[in-house]
Amino acid sequence: MRLPWHFRPTPWALAAAVLLLAAFGWWGAAALRMAAAPGATAEIDTDFCVVAPPTPYDPALGLPLSAARAVPAGARCPVCGMFPGRSPDWAGQVIFANGDAQFFDSPLSLLVYLNDVPRYSAGRTASDIVARYVTDVTSKDWIDAGAAFYVHGSNALGPMRTGNLPAFATRRAAEQFAQQRGGEVRVLGAIDAQMLQQMSTRHQH
Repeated sequence: MRLPWHFRPTPWALAAAVLLLAAFGWWGAAALRMAAAPGATAEIDTDFCVVAPPTPYDPALGLPLSAARAVPAGARCPVCGMFPGRSPDWAGQVIFANGDAQFFDSPLSLLVYLNDVPRYSAGRTASDIVARYVTDVTSKDWIDAGAAFYVHGSNALGPMRTGNLPAFATRRAAEQFAQQRGGEVRVLGAIDAQMLQQMSTRHQH
């Protein structure tokens, strides 16, 4: 069947089509070679981060602005992107002066956050924080992160399957835990930035 004259491609159109097909063929072959190359990996934007905004204060809770509160199911850790509500035995939180709360999957994430608040919460600084809490391993209650005792180097695996500085309300409880699970007891002031960096190398998202 013969096509109407207006459907007949001109020599220029045919040449352009051939060049276009050749270009796509070269690009596809290059992509296949890269995918098949040993050790080939896709590039990942290491600056990509899950947005985890603070949870606004809810007056209906009937709690003081600076009081610890239950972790909402949908809250995400701003450091690693996990859901702290799924691992309540390890959770931590900070409360800002306006009552907003930021929740964390572990004491490690909380301490990493405190070392660089603006990085994880744009527009906020450490001076905006009025309270810091971690979960006591023994009682499962919220305790002041600044007064807690932490065990570093134990075989207890936290939510990220790494040592996450389990926290205790008393030194005695922390020492008993260290005797059973290994590690050493440290207060907050003895946990420096270098230690946090070593522990959180694979922890941050």
